[in-house]
Amino acid sequence: MHAADRTDAPQRDAPRRTEAPARAVLEPDEIRRALTRIAHEILERTNGGDDVILLGIPTRGVPLARRLAERLEQVEGRPLPAGSLDITMYRDDLRLRPARALGHTEVPAEGIDNKIVVLVDDVLYSGRTVRAALDALGDLGRPRAVQLAVLVDRGHRELPIRADYVGKNLPTSQREMVRVLLTEIDGQDAVLLGATPDAAAAGREGS
Repeated sequence: MHAADRTDAPQRDAPRRTEAPARAVLEPDEIRRALTRIAHEILERTNGGDDVILLGIPTRGVPLARRLAERLEQVEGRPLPAGSLDITMYRDDLRLRPARALGHTEVPAEGIDNKIVVLVDDVLYSGRTVRAALDALGDLGRPRAVQLAVLVDRGHRELPIRADYVGKNLPTSQREMVRVLLTEIDGQDAVLLGATPDAAAAGREGS
């Protein structure tokens, strides 16, 4: 009997690939300061927020839009409308991925015609999510202008889209994952960078 055929022959364990743990690139205070800065930039570029409507792209763009609206109200002393814009049926990868549950679109009663719509998302990556948002917006009305605010711009654009307001420019490799955590959804505020399996499973890779 060959040694390889014996059940008691020593077995070599295959080398295990270890992933570096995700590291925080934005802490809660840094997220707060980034949103405050974006709010002031919006006011500067839109004449004090006149005719501005904030629409968050689900999932995490929605609470970010509401936080921005709160900051704008604190500065201006008047509420600015904030809502959500579901892009599920406008994505260009519908036939490539499992069916998705429809999200919620909530637009102020006065609509978006002749308004300045600021789309809000957590991470800007390929630009395809924003392209889908522009298509969805076109079915709702005709805004005077559309701007984009993101918490993180990680680069690697596939479409000619850029953000007007950015909380943090974060150079990344395509092998890395950017995971945004928000208290409203995840119980804490953080932006994590890494390639750990738990980040891939639990975090949304912005596009």
